[in-house]
Amino acid sequence: MTAVPAAEPLPESDRRPGVFGQLLVDSGYVVLSLPLAIVSFVILVTGVALGLGLLVTVMGLPILTGTLYAARGIADIERLRLPAILRRPRIRPRYLVPEAGAGGWRRIFLPMRDAQSWLDLAHGIFRLVVAVVAFVVTLTWWAVALAGVLYVTYDWAIPYGPEDVGLNDLLGLGDSPAARIAVNTAIGLLFLFTLPNVVRACALLEASLGRALLTGVAEMRNRITVLEEQKRAAVSAEATALRRLERDIHDGPQQRLVRLAMDLSRARQQLVTDPEAAGRTLDEAVGQTREALAELRALSRGIAPPILVDRGLPSALAALAGRGLIPIELRVDADLGDPAGRLDPVTENTAYFVVAEALTNVAKHSRATTCQVSVSREGRRLRVVVDDDGQGGANVAKGHGLAGIADRVRAVGGRLTVVSPAGGPTEIRADLPL
Repeated sequence: MTAVPAAEPLPESDRRPGVFGQLLVDSGYVVLSLPLAIVSFVILVTGVALGLGLLVTVMGLPILTGTLYAARGIADIERLRLPAILRRPRIRPRYLVPEAGAGGWRRIFLPMRDAQSWLDLAHGIFRLVVAVVAFVVTLTWWAVALAGVLYVTYDWAIPYGPEDVGLNDLLGLGDSPAARIAVNTAIGLLFLFTLPNVVRACALLEASLGRALLTGVAEMRNRITVLEEQKRAAVSAEATALRRLERDIHDGPQQRLVRLAMDLSRARQQLVTDPEAAGRTLDEAVGQTREALAELRALSRGIAPPILVDRGLPSALAALAGRGLIPIELRVDADLGDPAGRLDPVTENTAYFVVAEALTNVAKHSRATTCQVSVSREGRRLRVVVDDDGQGGANVAKGHGLAGIADRVRAVGGRLTVVSPAGGPTEIRADLPL
């Protein structure tokens, strides 16, 4: 299987946990954060204090380096926990690595030159403040919610003296058991209904600190890399399309127009000496003109087919499949052709280009007898799949027919996957972001 990586990682699933499931995830994250923060604070503060205290000796530097590596390990644990809260792909920064044959002192100083190592250290020390606040708020909300909702089950066991004044007395509801139960149950229900939002806010508060310090720089660098890759892919796809268009015009319409000019010149000379031959030459010229127009129409369909603009992707793909040299089974979501559900023009053009180029490769190289094309929405992406029962061996390497498809898909931030073992069958799948 050959996979062309997406410019931006696509989510593995668009399904999210329900309210109760997310509440348990957020609560577990907040509760576990406090012991992790305490351990992190103790280890890192001790290491930094010991390293700084021994800087006057040679031992201080190795201790600081070891502390930075410890901070990196603790940060990696936190990075494993962040995706469940932030609902974002897992990202790990690229740390500086020592060159081959680097000496001991160079390896000791290397983490100190890495800015991300100091960000990991700062997170490991200062996360304790946020963790304590989030833990206290979360635990308080859980306790009040459960105590209030279950108050009716244990009110009888609480001793009340004649001088005790409860919230129900302050509200003027009296001192009866029913009033106490009503007030405490109402408070419990209020905390219970707000519990998912409060716990979610606490989890996001902690996770946002982690994202800012542990993955923020890496995300920025990855995004810059993604944009550079998309730019290169777009330039490559455009250059490939222009070269192919130039070649097609040179090999097709241009040759016919040259032939047409020669025929018209010969016909003008034959008008005086041999009118009948001139008539036959003009008939050939008319044929050349029609063939040149047909080739120009075919080229224009490859650049921007009018049916795609006017009637949408399903109609354009149906026309494409109708011109196929082998039987093609087409399955396209009906809503893609509705004016209200149509895709962005860039996505439509890319999907059409993927199918058109894939079918061209099937006709030229696969020796297939049948082909299936499927285009469907899947959450926040459009999936385009072209299958054939041919001989396989398709490759996206430069110089192969699928390289242009790979560049075009990468340019819009999508992912192209080609499964084509020797002997077949072949599956070309493009996931395009919506």
